[in-house]
Amino acid sequence: MPKITKRHIDSLRPNQGDQKDLFAWDSELRGFGVRMKPSGSASYIVQYRTAQGRTRRYAFAKVGTFAPDQALTKARQLLAEVEAGADPSTQRHEERQALTVAELCGLYLEAARAGLVMTRFRRPKRPSTIKNDESRVSRHIVPLIGNLVARDLSRAAVQRMVDAIATGKTAKTVKTRLRGIAVGEGGAIAAARVSELLGGIWTWAERRAFVNGTSPTRGVETRKAEAKDRILSPEELTSLGATLCDQETLHPEAVAAIRLLALTGLRREEACGLRWREIDWSSDCLRLDGTKTGKSTRPIGRAAFQLLSTLPHGESEWVFPDRAGTGRADLKKRIAILFDAAGLRDARSHDLRRTFASVAADEDYSDATVAELLGHARRGVTARHYIRRPDAALVAAADRVATRIVAALDGQQDAKVFDLQEAV
Repeated sequence: MPKITKRHIDSLRPNQGDQKDLFAWDSELRGFGVRMKPSGSASYIVQYRTAQGRTRRYAFAKVGTFAPDQALTKARQLLAEVEAGADPSTQRHEERQALTVAELCGLYLEAARAGLVMTRFRRPKRPSTIKNDESRVSRHIVPLIGNLVARDLSRAAVQRMVDAIATGKTAKTVKTRLRGIAVGEGGAIAAARVSELLGGIWTWAERRAFVNGTSPTRGVETRKAEAKDRILSPEELTSLGATLCDQETLHPEAVAAIRLLALTGLRREEACGLRWREIDWSSDCLRLDGTKTGKSTRPIGRAAFQLLSTLPHGESEWVFPDRAGTGRADLKKRIAILFDAAGLRDARSHDLRRTFASVAADEDYSDATVAELLGHARRGVTARHYIRRPDAALVAAADRVATRIVAALDGQQDAKVFDLQEAV
């Protein structure tokens, strides 16, 4: 067994008959050698045993890229690392199999669609939330850092991504079929939300051993979104009410949805996704199955019930069905059209929820009462599992607030809406 030299390597000839690799081992350093493929390609290798007693062969350089004496030095280093407990062959395999950020995001979204990603309320993410996540991943995360190895992702890389999003480098224009205008996505607020999503993906992945260590989003500088306090004034409600009357024939479902939003303080997803079976006509409330905070009972006033009673009740389970009747209608864009037509381009459906809360606060209802009317997360075991009817006082409060808002939509002068109180 001679020493590995250039002359010795040049003398080697591949095994062409049995198609097996040819090995030549060094006489000076045990475990160091050359492996030659039947094709004639040769590599420097080290052979060693792991701590578990398994034999490994690790090719660390092609013959020709290292001189034999350089390869010998590298082999000594590798074998010393093995002696200290390293396993270079397994480490290389793991590196080759390491998930990229794009692949990790794909696993996360797949789990979310299967209901395996929980929100802070310990409930699976809703389809609308997953859709937003998919958009942020495909438009921002994947183009900017998708090809990076997830476990090696640094805070600096995330900060550069956030800066790029904030300056609009990933903003795109998307033509919407219904509104016919181009919509751009990007900016500081979008950057903050993408960073928050990436932090959630990291937490999910760390719990499943896809990554280790502190999230690279921790300490990243983002712009904090300012709390919105937009509410509709009496004049704006009157303008909206007039527009709804004018557009009722053209957009009947969207008109009804906006009225329901205004009279109940529901979230848009809750109103547009309402099912007939969730309406409890005898108990003056809605019993919503899938809200942001889980199941929720919402007291509503007579004006809201009167509106619901006038809506067509076909074979669909949905109050606002799609054309096929098999799912709920997507009214977001049509609702936006009606707000724009009323001259309220800076207002949308959630501002009606704030307006509802503001009217309730103006009527001197407590924070707890307003929270009950809006379905905010609260309530203990008794309220969640044993109370089957909303309190009569809550029903009366919902009715009173709805009456005030109906008056404002109809343009009655005594319908006042004050600024949203800080306690709401």
